[in-house]
Amino acid sequence: MTDATAPLTSEIPITSNGTPNDAAEDDTFERDLKKMLQDGPNLNNSSAVQGGSGTTPTTVAPTPFSGVRLNSPTAPSQQQRSPTGPVPPPNPYVGSRLASTVKPPQYQAPGSTQELEDYEADEFARPPPTAIEHHPEGVPPPQHMANAVSKIESIKNWSLKQIKCTRQILSERFGRGSRTVDLQLEAQIEVLRDTQRKYQQVLRLARGMASHFYNVVQTQRALGDTFSDLAQKSPELQEEFTYNAETQKALCKNGETLLGAINFFTSNVNTLVNKTMEDTLLTIRQYEQARVEYDAYRTDLEQLQLGPKDATVQARMKDADNAFQTHKDKFDRLRGDVAVKLKFLEENKVKVMHKQLLLFHNAISAYFAGNQTALEATLKQFNIKLKSPGEENPSWLEE
Repeated sequence: MTDATAPLTSEIPITSNGTPNDAAEDDTFERDLKKMLQDGPNLNNSSAVQGGSGTTPTTVAPTPFSGVRLNSPTAPSQQQRSPTGPVPPPNPYVGSRLASTVKPPQYQAPGSTQELEDYEADEFARPPPTAIEHHPEGVPPPQHMANAVSKIESIKNWSLKQIKCTRQILSERFGRGSRTVDLQLEAQIEVLRDTQRKYQQVLRLARGMASHFYNVVQTQRALGDTFSDLAQKSPELQEEFTYNAETQKALCKNGETLLGAINFFTSNVNTLVNKTMEDTLLTIRQYEQARVEYDAYRTDLEQLQLGPKDATVQARMKDADNAFQTHKDKFDRLRGDVAVKLKFLEENKVKVMHKQLLLFHNAISAYFAGNQTALEATLKQFNIKLKSPGEENPSWLEE
């Protein structure tokens, strides 16, 4: 430790380009300056600082050291001021020598260097304020956690149900598992599916007939127009062409009437097959899925009942029994819904098809018998309105 009265600085002879003459004197200057910065002598002491040996003593103004300005070849235009007093102009030589070795500290009281380092370390380790305000300790909000847990639980339950149902279906196909069967209801379901297939065949054939007959009507109309044109251009065959033109026009008119009856028939059969029956079959598919789930949970409960009766198995058996009762109630409810829909579907099918088959029979018979009056009476009986060639479909308000 250098004594307070010992010389701290000395005059250093420099060359014209600002570099020292002697390397040993440079090392001495840097070592003394580093000791001065680390030991922190009180520069506010009013006593004069003496120079080195063989030199004239110089006096240093009692001002605090506030750092050096690096890479500054000239002095600033005005002095910077600190809270404790004026700051001396920086030394360009010292700044050029210490630019790469020493970082100039700000003025602080002696003995506070360690406190400043501790404070900077605490500030560096402190998390940002937004993380503390919005996500304390890195934990997401409670509602997000609740939603995530709910989704995970639902996915888990769905996966377990799919595994049980798949295992039940495979065991039934390989003849290793038992299934619940309602013989009467299963027979009605099979009859309904067979009826739907046959009605779909009738609908497909009726649509094909309507399509072909539409082409026949268009051909008859074109043929009647051609006969009328030839009757005007062939005076010697005018009477014969006129008779045939009138006949084709009458057939075309009756064909349009029959075509309207066939389209009405196909529209109602399509509603019966693809809407009414399909709605009942949708309920039947839900019933069959509920049956598979019921048998899967029933098998699971039976296997637990056959196993050991320790505490863990008892808890699992209680959960399995609750799940079994839930799926049993769903199965019974859907079985009742299927029975009711099958009954109403049968009544509706008889009523609709009785009317449509009577319409189809009367319209076909009157057309091929050439009875235009009976054909028109059939359409009036079933409230069928023919659409004119240029007429647009009425809006739903008009209907």
